[in-house]
Amino acid sequence: MGSVEEAVRARLQESEATAHWEIDVESVNKGSAVFSMDVKAKHKQMHGVVHGGILAALADTTAAIAAYSTVPEGTQIATVELKINYLEPVAGGRIRAEARVLRTGRNFVVTECEIYNESGVMAAKALLTFGATAGHSLEKT
Repeated sequence: MGSVEEAVRARLQESEATAHWEIDVESVNKGSAVFSMDVKAKHKQMHGVVHGGILAALADTTAAIAAYSTVPEGTQIATVELKINYLEPVAGGRIRAEARVLRTGRNFVVTECEIYNESGVMAAKALLTFGATAGHSLEKT
């Protein structure tokens, strides 16, 4: 069996959306995940900076994997709330998303995700809640 990071990379490639964004999985540990991506023209909105929806999707994807790392095998999660503050525009370079689980309960997982620009300045901060139910796991069976 491969690493958790390899399993996450494979699952992200199964989705056309996440495969298209070209997200890199840096690390996945119990209660945390770190993803990164190189900003490309396809990520930018009309004013030449990364679209807020792309940053929100990166936060959602990174936080979801962090959440998955804390729930029992066979649990399915779905985003039920995402609140994001955009702090700095991102014009280019490599961005990094760092997600942490704040609390895993029986039915919900609460996480936070910070996105940093290439200079290490926080560009966005998100708080996310995931509903959790039995029936799914990160690895395919």
